[in-house]
Amino acid sequence: MVKRKVIDLIFRTIKKNPVIFITGPRQSGKTTLVKRYFADFVYFNLESPDVRLLFASDPKKVLLSNDQLIIDEIQRLPEMFSYIQTIVDENPKKRFVLTGSQNIVLSQKVSQTLAGRVAIFVLLPFSIVELKKTKFWTNDLDRLILKGFYPRIYDKNLNSFQWFQDYLQTYIEKDVREIKNIGNLLDFQRFLKLLAGRSGQILNLSSIASDVGVSVNTIKNWLSILQATYIITLIPPYYKNFNKRIIKSPKIYFLDSGLLCALLDIKNIIHLKTHPLYGNIYENFCVSEFLKQNFYQNLKINFYFWQDKTGREIDLIYELDNKIHAIEFKVSSTFNEDLIKNLLYFQKLTKKSAVYQLYFTDKEDFVFKNVKVKSWEKIAIES
Repeated sequence: MVKRKVIDLIFRTIKKNPVIFITGPRQSGKTTLVKRYFADFVYFNLESPDVRLLFASDPKKVLLSNDQLIIDEIQRLPEMFSYIQTIVDENPKKRFVLTGSQNIVLSQKVSQTLAGRVAIFVLLPFSIVELKKTKFWTNDLDRLILKGFYPRIYDKNLNSFQWFQDYLQTYIEKDVREIKNIGNLLDFQRFLKLLAGRSGQILNLSSIASDVGVSVNTIKNWLSILQATYIITLIPPYYKNFNKRIIKSPKIYFLDSGLLCALLDIKNIIHLKTHPLYGNIYENFCVSEFLKQNFYQNLKINFYFWQDKTGREIDLIYELDNKIHAIEFKVSSTFNEDLIKNLLYFQKLTKKSAVYQLYFTDKEDFVFKNVKVKSWEKIAIES
Protein backbone atom coordinates (compact mmCIF):
# COMPACT_ATOMS: atom_id res chain seq x y z
CA MET A 1 0.00 0.00 0.00
CA VAL A 2 1.19 3.53 -0.79
CA LYS A 3 1.75 5.58 2.34
CA ARG A 4 -0.04 8.91 1.99
CA LYS A 5 2.07 11.94 2.85
CA VAL A 6 -0.73 13.57 4.82
CA ILE A 7 -1.09 10.79 7.39
CA ASP A 8 1.71 11.88 9.76
CA LEU A 9 0.19 15.33 9.98
CA ILE A 10 -3.24 13.80 10.66
CA PHE A 11 -1.80 11.69 13.50
CA ARG A 12 -0.27 14.78 15.12
CA THR A 13 -3.44 16.80 14.69
CA ILE A 14 -5.90 14.29 16.15
CA LYS A 15 -4.10 14.55 19.48
CA LYS A 16 -5.30 18.15 19.71
CA ASN A 17 -8.49 18.17 17.67
CA PRO A 18 -11.40 15.88 18.59
CA VAL A 19 -12.65 15.76 14.99
CA ILE A 20 -10.68 15.07 11.80
CA PHE A 21 -12.48 15.63 8.54
CA ILE A 22 -10.94 14.18 5.36
CA THR A 23 -12.43 15.31 2.09
CA GLY A 24 -11.42 15.03 -1.55
CA PRO A 25 -12.66 13.67 -4.86
CA ARG A 26 -14.45 10.36 -5.28
CA GLN A 27 -12.01 7.39 -5.31
CA SER A 28 -9.02 9.35 -3.98
CA GLY A 29 -8.38 6.77 -1.24
CA LYS A 30 -10.17 8.27 1.77
CA THR A 31 -11.81 5.02 2.91
CA THR A 32 -8.64 2.98 2.45
CA LEU A 33 -6.64 5.52 4.44
CA VAL A 34 -8.95 5.71 7.46
CA LYS A 35 -9.54 1.96 7.65
CA ARG A 36 -5.82 1.21 7.55
CA TYR A 37 -4.43 3.93 9.80
CA PHE A 38 -7.33 4.04 12.28
CA ALA A 39 -7.91 0.31 12.54
CA ASP A 40 -8.74 0.60 16.27
CA PHE A 41 -11.65 2.95 15.52
CA VAL A 42 -15.18 1.60 15.06
CA TYR A 43 -16.07 2.03 11.39
CA PHE A 44 -19.43 3.08 9.91
CA ASN A 45 -20.08 3.69 6.20
CA LEU A 46 -23.13 5.83 5.50
CA GLU A 47 -23.28 4.60 1.91
CA SER A 48 -25.02 1.57 3.41
CA PRO A 49 -28.80 2.08 3.77
CA ASP A 50 -28.81 -0.09 6.90
CA VAL A 51 -26.15 2.05 8.56
CA ARG A 52 -27.98 5.25 7.63
CA LEU A 53 -31.15 3.82 9.16
CA LEU A 54 -29.23 2.92 12.32
CA PHE A 55 -27.93 6.49 12.68
CA ALA A 56 -31.25 8.08 11.80
CA SER A 57 -33.18 6.03 14.36
CA ASP A 58 -30.99 6.88 17.37
CA PRO A 59 -27.95 9.00 16.41
CA LYS A 60 -26.75 9.79 19.93
CA LYS A 61 -26.74 6.14 20.93
CA VAL A 62 -24.54 5.19 17.97
CA LEU A 63 -22.22 8.17 18.38
CA LEU A 64 -21.76 7.43 22.08
CA SER A 65 -21.20 3.70 21.54
CA ASN A 66 -17.42 4.10 21.37
CA ASP A 67 -14.79 6.72 22.13
CA GLN A 68 -13.24 6.39 18.65
CA LEU A 69 -15.45 6.38 15.57
CA ILE A 70 -14.95 6.62 11.81
CA ILE A 71 -17.97 7.88 9.88
CA ASP A 72 -17.36 7.40 6.17
CA GLU A 73 -19.33 9.38 3.53
CA ILE A 74 -20.84 11.66 6.13
CA GLN A 75 -22.42 13.84 3.44
CA ARG A 76 -25.21 11.25 3.45
CA LEU A 77 -26.33 12.49 6.88
CA PRO A 78 -24.93 16.01 7.38
CA GLU A 79 -27.24 16.51 10.36
CA MET A 80 -24.77 14.33 12.31
CA PHE A 81 -22.45 17.33 12.69
CA SER A 82 -24.71 18.92 15.30
CA TYR A 83 -24.76 15.73 17.40
CA ILE A 84 -20.98 15.38 17.10
CA GLN A 85 -20.49 18.97 18.26
CA THR A 86 -22.47 18.36 21.44
CA ILE A 87 -20.74 15.04 22.14
CA VAL A 88 -17.14 16.29 21.79
CA ASP A 89 -17.94 19.33 23.94
CA GLU A 90 -19.24 17.07 26.71
CA ASN A 91 -16.66 14.30 26.25
CA PRO A 92 -13.09 15.64 25.67
CA LYS A 93 -11.70 12.13 25.08
CA LYS A 94 -14.01 11.44 22.16
CA ARG A 95 -12.38 11.24 18.72
CA PHE A 96 -14.15 11.23 15.35
CA VAL A 97 -12.63 10.69 11.91
CA LEU A 98 -15.06 11.80 9.21
CA THR A 99 -14.80 11.51 5.44
CA GLY A 100 -16.88 12.98 2.63
CA SER A 101 -16.68 13.86 -1.05
CA GLN A 102 -19.23 16.60 -1.56
CA ASN A 103 -17.53 19.68 -0.25
CA ILE A 104 -20.36 22.14 -1.01
CA VAL A 105 -22.66 20.65 1.62
CA LEU A 106 -20.00 19.62 4.08
CA SER A 107 -17.97 22.84 4.22
CA GLN A 108 -21.05 24.78 5.30
CA LYS A 109 -21.93 22.26 8.01
CA VAL A 110 -18.36 22.04 9.27
CA SER A 111 -17.94 25.81 9.53
CA GLN A 112 -21.30 26.24 11.22
CA THR A 113 -21.18 23.46 13.78
CA LEU A 114 -17.60 22.26 14.32
CA ALA A 115 -15.57 25.45 14.21
CA GLY A 116 -12.67 25.22 16.66
CA ARG A 117 -13.11 21.48 17.05
CA VAL A 118 -12.28 20.11 13.59
CA ALA A 119 -9.16 19.91 11.44
CA ILE A 120 -9.82 19.58 7.72
CA PHE A 121 -7.58 17.67 5.30
CA VAL A 122 -7.89 17.26 1.55
CA LEU A 123 -6.86 13.91 0.07
CA LEU A 124 -6.20 14.11 -3.65
CA PRO A 125 -5.00 11.21 -5.86
CA PHE A 126 -1.39 10.03 -5.50
CA SER A 127 1.46 12.49 -5.91
CA ILE A 128 4.77 11.60 -7.56
CA VAL A 129 6.43 11.93 -4.14
CA GLU A 130 4.13 9.20 -2.80
CA LEU A 131 4.72 6.89 -5.76
CA LYS A 132 8.52 7.20 -5.92
CA LYS A 133 9.25 4.63 -3.23
CA THR A 134 6.74 2.06 -4.47
CA LYS A 135 6.61 -0.63 -7.13
CA PHE A 136 4.27 1.61 -9.12
CA TRP A 137 6.88 4.24 -9.84
CA THR A 138 8.14 4.91 -13.35
CA ASN A 139 10.22 7.82 -14.58
CA ASP A 140 8.35 7.62 -17.88
CA LEU A 141 6.65 11.01 -17.67
CA ASP A 142 4.18 10.39 -20.49
CA ARG A 143 3.05 7.10 -18.99
CA LEU A 144 2.41 8.77 -15.64
CA ILE A 145 0.51 11.67 -17.20
CA LEU A 146 -1.67 9.35 -19.26
CA LYS A 147 -2.36 6.91 -16.44
CA GLY A 148 -3.21 9.57 -13.90
CA PHE A 149 -2.94 9.13 -10.15
CA TYR A 150 -6.17 7.64 -8.82
CA PRO A 151 -5.30 4.79 -6.42
CA ARG A 152 -7.68 2.17 -7.80
CA ILE A 153 -6.01 2.24 -11.24
CA TYR A 154 -2.73 1.23 -9.59
CA ASP A 155 -4.19 -1.17 -7.05
CA LYS A 156 -6.12 -3.19 -9.66
CA ASN A 157 -3.79 -2.54 -12.63
CA LEU A 158 -6.70 -1.20 -14.67
CA ASN A 159 -6.90 0.32 -18.11
CA SER A 160 -6.92 3.99 -17.14
CA PHE A 161 -8.87 5.28 -20.13
CA GLN A 162 -11.74 2.86 -19.54
CA TRP A 163 -11.64 3.46 -15.79
CA PHE A 164 -11.98 7.21 -16.29
CA GLN A 165 -14.94 6.72 -18.62
CA ASP A 166 -16.71 4.77 -15.87
CA TYR A 167 -15.57 7.29 -13.26
CA LEU A 168 -17.01 10.20 -15.21
CA GLN A 169 -20.29 8.37 -15.75
CA THR A 170 -20.66 7.70 -12.02
CA TYR A 171 -19.51 11.20 -11.08
CA ILE A 172 -22.01 12.91 -13.39
CA GLU A 173 -24.95 10.64 -12.64
CA LYS A 174 -24.40 10.48 -8.88
CA ASP A 175 -22.36 13.33 -7.42
CA VAL A 176 -23.43 16.07 -9.82
CA ARG A 177 -27.12 15.19 -9.61
CA GLU A 178 -27.01 15.11 -5.82
CA ILE A 179 -25.33 18.50 -5.59
CA LYS A 180 -27.43 20.30 -8.17
CA ASN A 181 -30.43 19.34 -10.24
CA ILE A 182 -29.02 19.67 -13.76
CA GLY A 183 -31.67 19.18 -16.39
CA ASN A 184 -29.53 18.14 -19.36
CA LEU A 185 -26.56 16.01 -18.36
CA LEU A 186 -25.41 15.86 -21.98
CA ASP A 187 -24.81 19.61 -21.85
CA PHE A 188 -22.78 19.12 -18.66
CA GLN A 189 -20.71 16.36 -20.32
CA ARG A 190 -20.04 18.61 -23.30
CA PHE A 191 -19.08 21.40 -20.88
CA LEU A 192 -16.52 19.10 -19.20
CA LYS A 193 -14.90 18.23 -22.53
CA LEU A 194 -14.78 21.88 -23.56
CA LEU A 195 -13.07 22.74 -20.27
CA ALA A 196 -10.48 20.02 -20.88
CA GLY A 197 -9.64 21.69 -24.18
CA ARG A 198 -9.01 24.93 -22.26
CA SER A 199 -6.86 23.49 -19.46
CA GLY A 200 -3.95 25.76 -18.61
CA GLN A 201 -5.67 28.69 -20.32
CA ILE A 202 -7.36 31.81 -19.04
CA LEU A 203 -11.04 31.17 -18.41
CA ASN A 204 -13.49 32.86 -20.79
CA LEU A 205 -16.96 32.31 -19.39
CA SER A 206 -18.79 33.91 -22.30
CA SER A 207 -17.00 31.77 -24.87
CA ILE A 208 -17.74 28.54 -22.97
CA ALA A 209 -21.39 29.53 -22.41
CA SER A 210 -21.77 30.22 -26.13
CA ASP A 211 -20.17 26.90 -27.12
CA VAL A 212 -22.34 24.89 -24.72
CA GLY A 213 -25.49 26.87 -25.42
CA VAL A 214 -26.27 27.90 -21.84
CA SER A 215 -26.06 31.13 -19.81
CA VAL A 216 -22.90 32.49 -18.19
CA ASN A 217 -24.53 32.03 -14.75
CA THR A 218 -25.09 28.35 -15.54
CA ILE A 219 -21.40 27.98 -16.41
CA LYS A 220 -20.47 29.67 -13.12
CA ASN A 221 -22.68 27.21 -11.22
CA TRP A 222 -21.20 24.23 -13.02
CA LEU A 223 -17.65 25.46 -12.36
CA SER A 224 -18.47 25.70 -8.64
CA ILE A 225 -19.57 22.05 -8.69
CA LEU A 226 -16.31 20.95 -10.32
CA GLN A 227 -14.27 22.95 -7.84
CA ALA A 228 -16.21 21.69 -4.83
CA THR A 229 -15.77 18.06 -5.90
CA TYR A 230 -12.03 18.54 -6.61
CA ILE A 231 -12.18 17.93 -10.35
CA ILE A 232 -10.72 21.32 -11.29
CA THR A 233 -9.03 24.27 -9.65
CA LEU A 234 -8.93 27.92 -10.70
CA ILE A 235 -5.65 29.82 -10.34
CA PRO A 236 -6.12 33.62 -10.15
CA PRO A 237 -3.70 36.16 -11.65
CA TYR A 238 -1.00 37.78 -9.53
CA TYR A 239 -1.16 41.55 -9.04
CA LYS A 240 0.30 43.86 -6.45
CA ASN A 241 -3.22 45.17 -5.96
CA PHE A 242 -5.05 42.33 -4.21
CA ASN A 243 -8.47 43.40 -5.51
CA LYS A 244 -7.31 42.80 -9.06
CA ARG A 245 -6.56 39.17 -8.19
CA ILE A 246 -10.28 38.72 -7.61
CA ILE A 247 -11.57 40.75 -10.56
CA LYS A 248 -9.39 39.37 -13.37
CA SER A 249 -10.02 36.01 -15.04
CA PRO A 250 -8.32 32.88 -13.59
CA LYS A 251 -6.66 29.96 -15.32
CA ILE A 252 -8.28 26.55 -15.19
CA TYR A 253 -6.52 23.28 -14.32
CA PHE A 254 -7.71 19.72 -13.79
CA LEU A 255 -6.49 18.05 -10.61
CA ASP A 256 -5.62 14.78 -12.36
CA SER A 257 -3.77 14.50 -15.67
CA GLY A 258 -5.26 11.09 -16.45
CA LEU A 259 -8.79 12.44 -16.16
CA LEU A 260 -7.80 15.35 -18.37
CA CYS A 261 -6.40 12.98 -21.02
CA ALA A 262 -9.56 10.87 -20.91
CA LEU A 263 -11.73 13.96 -21.48
CA LEU A 264 -9.52 14.83 -24.45
CA ASP A 265 -9.94 11.27 -25.81
CA ILE A 266 -6.20 10.60 -25.55
CA LYS A 267 -5.83 6.82 -25.37
CA ASN A 268 -2.10 6.14 -25.83
CA ILE A 269 1.32 7.73 -25.44
CA ILE A 270 1.79 8.41 -29.16
CA HIS A 271 -1.48 10.34 -29.20
CA LEU A 272 -0.41 12.21 -26.07
CA LYS A 273 3.02 13.24 -27.39
CA THR A 274 1.57 14.48 -30.68
CA HIS A 275 -1.47 16.19 -29.19
CA PRO A 276 -1.61 19.96 -29.85
CA LEU A 277 -2.29 20.52 -26.13
CA TYR A 278 0.68 18.44 -24.93
CA GLY A 279 2.37 21.51 -23.40
CA ASN A 280 -0.83 22.44 -21.55
CA ILE A 281 -1.24 18.87 -20.30
CA TYR A 282 2.33 18.86 -18.96
CA GLU A 283 1.75 22.22 -17.28
CA ASN A 284 -1.49 20.87 -15.79
CA PHE A 285 0.39 17.85 -14.41
CA CYS A 286 3.04 20.08 -12.78
CA VAL A 287 0.53 22.50 -11.25
CA SER A 288 -1.47 19.62 -9.77
CA GLU A 289 1.70 18.29 -8.11
CA PHE A 290 2.25 21.64 -6.40
CA LEU A 291 -1.37 21.65 -5.24
CA LYS A 292 -1.03 18.14 -3.77
CA GLN A 293 2.08 19.13 -1.81
CA ASN A 294 0.31 22.20 -0.52
CA PHE A 295 -2.62 20.12 0.76
CA TYR A 296 -0.51 17.29 2.18
CA GLN A 297 1.77 19.63 4.11
CA ASN A 298 -1.19 21.84 5.09
CA LEU A 299 0.79 24.93 4.05
CA LYS A 300 -2.27 26.94 2.98
CA ILE A 301 -0.32 28.62 0.17
CA ASN A 302 -2.19 30.70 -2.37
CA PHE A 303 -1.07 30.10 -5.95
CA TYR A 304 -1.26 32.57 -8.82
CA PHE A 305 -0.11 33.05 -12.39
CA TRP A 306 1.27 36.26 -13.86
CA GLN A 307 0.69 37.80 -17.27
CA ASP A 308 1.34 41.27 -18.60
CA LYS A 309 -0.32 43.15 -21.44
CA THR A 310 2.28 42.00 -23.96
CA GLY A 311 1.62 38.31 -23.23
CA ARG A 312 4.68 37.59 -21.08
CA GLU A 313 3.63 34.98 -18.57
CA ILE A 314 4.79 33.07 -15.48
CA ASP A 315 2.97 29.76 -15.02
CA LEU A 316 2.89 29.66 -11.22
CA ILE A 317 3.66 32.13 -8.44
CA TYR A 318 3.41 31.77 -4.70
CA GLU A 319 4.69 33.68 -1.68
CA LEU A 320 6.32 31.89 1.25
CA ASP A 321 8.53 33.26 4.05
CA ASN A 322 8.52 36.71 2.47
CA LYS A 323 9.84 35.33 -0.80
CA ILE A 324 8.17 35.26 -4.18
CA HIS A 325 8.54 31.95 -6.00
CA ALA A 326 8.17 32.25 -9.77
CA ILE A 327 7.95 28.97 -11.67
CA GLU A 328 7.78 27.94 -15.31
CA PHE A 329 7.01 24.52 -16.84
CA LYS A 330 8.36 23.68 -20.29
CA VAL A 331 8.18 20.57 -22.45
CA SER A 332 11.78 20.32 -23.61
CA SER A 333 14.56 17.78 -23.24
CA THR A 334 17.24 20.35 -24.12
CA PHE A 335 17.85 23.53 -22.17
CA ASN A 336 18.24 26.88 -23.88
CA GLU A 337 17.99 30.40 -22.55
CA ASP A 338 14.75 31.03 -24.42
CA LEU A 339 13.00 28.67 -22.00
CA ILE A 340 13.56 31.11 -19.14
CA LYS A 341 13.12 34.44 -20.94
CA ASN A 342 9.93 35.23 -19.02
CA LEU A 343 11.59 34.39 -15.71
CA LEU A 344 14.52 36.65 -16.55
CA TYR A 345 12.10 39.45 -17.42
CA PHE A 346 10.17 38.91 -14.18
CA GLN A 347 13.46 39.11 -12.23
CA LYS A 348 13.84 42.71 -13.37
CA LEU A 349 10.36 43.56 -12.07
CA THR A 350 10.69 41.86 -8.70
CA LYS A 351 12.04 43.89 -5.82
CA LYS A 352 11.39 41.35 -3.08
CA SER A 353 13.68 38.41 -2.44
CA ALA A 354 12.66 35.80 -5.01
CA VAL A 355 13.23 32.22 -6.14
CA TYR A 356 13.06 31.40 -9.84
CA GLN A 357 12.56 27.85 -11.08
CA LEU A 358 12.11 26.01 -14.34
CA TYR A 359 10.85 22.44 -14.47
CA PHE A 360 11.36 20.74 -17.79
CA THR A 361 11.38 17.21 -19.17
CA ASP A 362 15.09 16.42 -18.99
CA LYS A 363 16.97 15.22 -15.91
CA GLU A 364 19.49 18.03 -15.60
CA ASP A 365 19.80 20.01 -12.39
CA PHE A 366 21.69 23.30 -12.42
CA VAL A 367 21.45 27.07 -11.89
CA PHE A 368 21.54 29.50 -14.81
CA LYS A 369 21.33 33.28 -14.28
CA ASN A 370 19.78 32.80 -10.84
CA VAL A 371 17.16 30.38 -12.21
CA LYS A 372 17.07 26.87 -10.74
CA VAL A 373 16.62 24.45 -13.63
CA LYS A 374 15.25 21.07 -12.53
CA SER A 375 13.66 17.88 -13.78
CA TRP A 376 9.91 17.39 -13.37
CA GLU A 377 10.73 14.56 -10.94
CA LYS A 378 11.99 17.13 -8.41
CA ILE A 379 8.89 19.30 -8.20
CA ALA A 380 8.83 20.70 -4.66
CA ILE A 381 7.47 23.60 -2.67
CA GLU A 382 10.59 25.39 -1.41
CA SER A 383 10.68 27.75 1.53
